Amino acid sequence: MRWLHFILSHSIFISFCALALCYQTFALLHIPVNYFIYGLVFFATTSSYNFYWLISKYSLGSHKGHREFLKRSLSNLIVFMAATIGMICCLYFIPTIFSPVTGAILLTLLYSIPLWPVKQLAFTRKAGFLKTVLLAFTWTFVTVMIPAWQIVAVDGLSIALLFTARFLFMLMLCIIFDSRDINVDKIRSLRSLATDVQPKTLRLIMAIVFILYLATGFILRYYYDDNAQQVAFFIIGLLTLYVYWLSLKKQGYFFYYFLVDGLMLFSAAATYVASI
Repeated sequence: MRWLHFILSHSIFISFCALALCYQTFALLHIPVNYFIYGLVFFATTSSYNFYWLISKYSLGSHKGHREFLKRSLSNLIVFMAATIGMICCLYFIPTIFSPVTGAILLTLLYSIPLWPVKQLAFTRKAGFLKTVLLAFTWTFVTVMIPAWQIVAVDGLSIALLFTARFLFMLMLCIIFDSRDINVDKIRSLRSLATDVQPKTLRLIMAIVFILYLATGFILRYYYDDNAQQVAFFIIGLLTLYVYWLSLKKQGYFFYYFLVDGLMLFSAAATYVASI
């Protein structure tokens, strides 16, 4: 099981999930596939997550000195550097999307600010719900705007619908993870949506987000008059709700980093099956 733990802990699996959501964007908006964008998003996700883990380990870890930190984090550092090189190589072949890529990098840096070992930035740890919303927005921006950048000027309505539905979908996944991390976040003086509201209120927010997600997703599929995609979408929605219900009970590492993150892969797979 070491190889599986490596894939999950070094964000390789979740990078495939990001790639799958890019495929879904191409498929739902009927955009010709650009394989360099697949590579770009995969490497960018791997790079950004390993960067986040490195910052997190350095800021919150119990290591003694830089040498011990580098020893413990060597594999993350190697994966981060390799993924960054891969991202730059892919970007070289598609320079026209430099603008959204720059935006995605800035969003990633903004999300990581609460972990920076800078006293003057300690107040950002109290951002609360903004942390949750920012992560969902960053995922949405990367997996919608980068693949759809070429048609932004000609098909803004369908992009806006997909962007809204994807954001609500990612927000539900972020809420599931935030609920898991409540106790750890409180110990580390970090804030999230789950730490800022009562459990009952959080469940109400989740219900509202789920209803809005179904509404926007249905409108998008109706816009393209695709009944098969509508059926696939509702199946995805119900499965997401079921996984959320399971998360209300104590779950382990693989539940979150394989099953919850895997909802992104399942969503894309359902879109693929419906498009056959």
